Amino acid sequence: MTRKAPAKRVTLSKGRPPASTKPQASLSKRATQNLIRSHHELNKQLAKVKARGDEQEVASLQKRISDLGGLQSYQLASIQGQSNERGGDSSTVLLEWFEDLKPVLAAGQKLRMLERIDLNSQSEGIVQQDFMERPLPHSETDRFDILSLSLVLNFVPSETGRGDMLKRTCQFLNQKAPRTMAEPLQGTFPALFLVLPAACINNSRYMNEERVTLIMASLAYICLQRKQTAKLIYYLWQLRDRPSPDEQRFPKKEVNPGGQRNNFCVVLQR
Repeated sequence: MTRKAPAKRVTLSKGRPPASTKPQASLSKRATQNLIRSHHELNKQLAKVKARGDEQEVASLQKRISDLGGLQSYQLASIQGQSNERGGDSSTVLLEWFEDLKPVLAAGQKLRMLERIDLNSQSEGIVQQDFMERPLPHSETDRFDILSLSLVLNFVPSETGRGDMLKRTCQFLNQKAPRTMAEPLQGTFPALFLVLPAACINNSRYMNEERVTLIMASLAYICLQRKQTAKLIYYLWQLRDRPSPDEQRFPKKEVNPGGQRNNFCVVLQR
């Protein structure tokens, strides 16, 4: 039986491009980057025309996305872009950060991680599921020690949808777990591994390091690790306390004026 989502919840599936069954050949690095860029630009336009209620333009943009190969082509390009021959996937950074924890983990300490799910799974072992539609945990056994949002938040089509996704992560993390963990792990978990294109933070009119830190702090996250490369920013956040609803007010606000900047934004509402 299919679970029906609440009427006003904005989910990933409502904004992401339609799936396609067209197989995609291996792409060059430039072609991969162009395909990913085209998908992002078209989906930004799609979110705007949906907000205006322009059904004709919505249909036109959806056709253009479908002609590119839909969600499947985007994901295949993303997989290729993170392949070993192109620098490896984001999990290598997370493993580097956990290097000091390996002795404890090797001794038998188990961690629960929510990572291998996707709206349109392209790899064996990845469950096809929309995180925003995943049933909320009913007990601590349904929660996790770490969540991974690697190049996911930036693909949510609306500013409020991104804020909703970040708020939702708090409900899936097990804050009682550290009580049963060895001491070295207590200073790290529960945690959120977040990976974004560097331009989302460094070249946005509406986001910068201070802004993202304040947003995450309002959700009770503190930053434990940060790494930046030419293209990506990696964060490891620990959830320390319960979120404070009174502080979750981050409207769309220009913090970096400039004609050459992008419009990436996270809006957090009560």
